[in-house]
Amino acid sequence: MSNTSRPGLAIAALSIGTALNPLNSSMIAVALVVLREDFSLDVATVTWVITAFYLASAAGQPLMGRLADRFGPRRLFTFGMALVAVTCAVAPFLDNFALVCVARALMAVGTATAYPSAVVMVTELSRLAKVPSTRPLGRIQMANTSAAAVGPVVGGLLVSLFDWQALFVINVPLALLALLIVQRTAPADVGRETGSLGTLIRDSDIPGILAFVVSLMLAMTALLNVLPGYRWYLLGGALVVGALFAWRELRFKPPFLDLRLLGRNRPLLLVYLVFVVFSGVYYFAFFGLPQLLQKAGNYDAGLVGLLMLPLASMSVLVTPLTVRLIERFGVRSVLITGVLVLAGASAALGLLTLSLWPPLVLVLTAVMGVPYGAVSTASNQGLYVSARPEERGVAAGIFQTCRYLGAITATVLIGVFYGPGVNQANWGLMVLVMLGLSALVIVLSVLWRKPAEA
Repeated sequence: MSNTSRPGLAIAALSIGTALNPLNSSMIAVALVVLREDFSLDVATVTWVITAFYLASAAGQPLMGRLADRFGPRRLFTFGMALVAVTCAVAPFLDNFALVCVARALMAVGTATAYPSAVVMVTELSRLAKVPSTRPLGRIQMANTSAAAVGPVVGGLLVSLFDWQALFVINVPLALLALLIVQRTAPADVGRETGSLGTLIRDSDIPGILAFVVSLMLAMTALLNVLPGYRWYLLGGALVVGALFAWRELRFKPPFLDLRLLGRNRPLLLVYLVFVVFSGVYYFAFFGLPQLLQKAGNYDAGLVGLLMLPLASMSVLVTPLTVRLIERFGVRSVLITGVLVLAGASAALGLLTLSLWPPLVLVLTAVMGVPYGAVSTASNQGLYVSARPEERGVAAGIFQTCRYLGAITATVLIGVFYGPGVNQANWGLMVLVMLGLSALVIVLSVLWRKPAEA
């Protein structure tokens, strides 16, 4: 079997690899209590198993994307899946919580290779399969969404039947399956950088990479309030290191991140802004609504999980339809329609200030899932047509980081609004913020235009 004979299988394997990051970011939530008991931890300490994954994912995505652009997506995907398989095979035997957090960070780096690699491969795979790029991108988006949706369910089953170690073990066969199929069915890497190790290291802009990673991690650590009392120092450090990063990138050739080119690429910048703000609106509902139902509605966790399931499930169902609509009407039309529906769904969530009746919650979460599927898929395609082919890897990595920035911003604001108490009145204030952010997304979406050369 040749590398290019089965593009459909290659896309399926890339989708499996892409799903591992959202799957592991969501299913770990159900293991926190067990981890606390096994390692005798307090609540604040055990959350590092989540924080380590988020920080490594957010910082690692653009870096992995840049490596995919330079050295080839299939090579990078193979490395990432191998790292996941080895890390997850060792992690169950660790008896130190700090090492478990390190394993989670390594797993995040490995899974962070998948989405950028998949986006870089889409052009060639679409050509081989004789389908528009929207089709494989839609399948990749479905993998992202469905994995996040089933994560808590899968995690709950694994922890209840086995223990927290199973959350690592499940990744081993999935990563190896994705690795083997991509090796046999994906097109070989061509036209990538070669040369001596010294030359490659010299041209890799390692100081720029380190400055980028450090500045982003400082900023996210501050936003997550990982170190209470040091938030403003961390933000100040992030600004200083970020300024040094910008100074370095404007002078080094070739830069890790071409800021001049990025500044000139208005469509790509607008895609990033749309996705950051949109993710903030979505995670307001995804993180804020369960707390409202549990605290103000006195619903148990099992019922809340069922009531929230339509939000993710509907987004998965909407994705194939969105792909067809993009092919017929274009990215911009679908994007604008999706964000208009987002504003309507956000307004409808205001009904929960009057009643937390379960059937009403079920309908509203399903409605909220529609714009999530539509806008996420349209934004994916907008990213693809806005980025230059030789820079789609790093562009895709930054795109994924935008999701984390939106999610973290939402959690910070939720903490502010719910600080006085989790009640329907405070939920109403959050809905007003969601409407304001939805209006901003509408403006940004209207401003976006497909590049003439795309």
